[in-house]
Amino acid sequence: MNLINLDELSDDLKRLKNPPKKLNYLGNKNLLSMNKVAIVGSRKASAYTKNMVQNLAYALKSYSVCVVSGGALGVDITAHEAAYPYTIAVYANGLNILYPRTNSKILSQINQNALAISEYEPDKTPLQHQFLERNRIVVALSKALVIAQADINSGSMQSARIAHEIGVPIYVLPQRYNESNGTNKLLKDGKATLIDDIDEFAMKFKSNYILKLKEKDEILEFCKYGVSLNDALNKFGQIIYEYELDNKLIINNLIVKTKG
Repeated sequence: MNLINLDELSDDLKRLKNPPKKLNYLGNKNLLSMNKVAIVGSRKASAYTKNMVQNLAYALKSYSVCVVSGGALGVDITAHEAAYPYTIAVYANGLNILYPRTNSKILSQINQNALAISEYEPDKTPLQHQFLERNRIVVALSKALVIAQADINSGSMQSARIAHEIGVPIYVLPQRYNESNGTNKLLKDGKATLIDDIDEFAMKFKSNYILKLKEKDEILEFCKYGVSLNDALNKFGQIIYEYELDNKLIINNLIVKTKG
């Protein structure tokens, strides 16, 4: 578990009335240096919405744009999967917990090869108010907020209010009548812009940033499922003990394995 230096994100987070006091992270912190676009929306997204979100996240990824979302069912996890590993998941719980469990496979991959962040202690379970608190970080990290599908009274609409308050532009996808009343209202009220060309939208946030992806650690890979201490020492030498001191490995009963 590591801490993000909030000074690195001061321009983003200082826009909030109540910025987080700290942010824990797992994964590749280099993603914070990329241009970022948030994609959020309904947990019960339609098949059409999920398809559009996939296309949008793929397009952003192709232009070296990082997709930020909240790790939830529906729109969030669809966006994460399509943008992976160029994606940041902001958790409403501690980083030791994979929630919801149905998303555990991709969330585990994000923890290792993309970036997961949380303002909560590692073992903090998700509570209702924390989802709303999580939303403000998703918005503040991003250059734009895309609400793919949302009801009037939803957490995504609260994200829209935050974006409006701190000056993050809001975009929505085209939706049929009565299938996304929240995003349709944002359009009607002039608070959002319609994405009518995904490629054109993604190009707005294009950067030439080359992401340095995490390279696999040969020692951790070797010890992943547990090996004898003798085999580990023969292959890598005394650095095994340094990894133990750094809390990367556990040595127990002459067996060496990775944490977790």
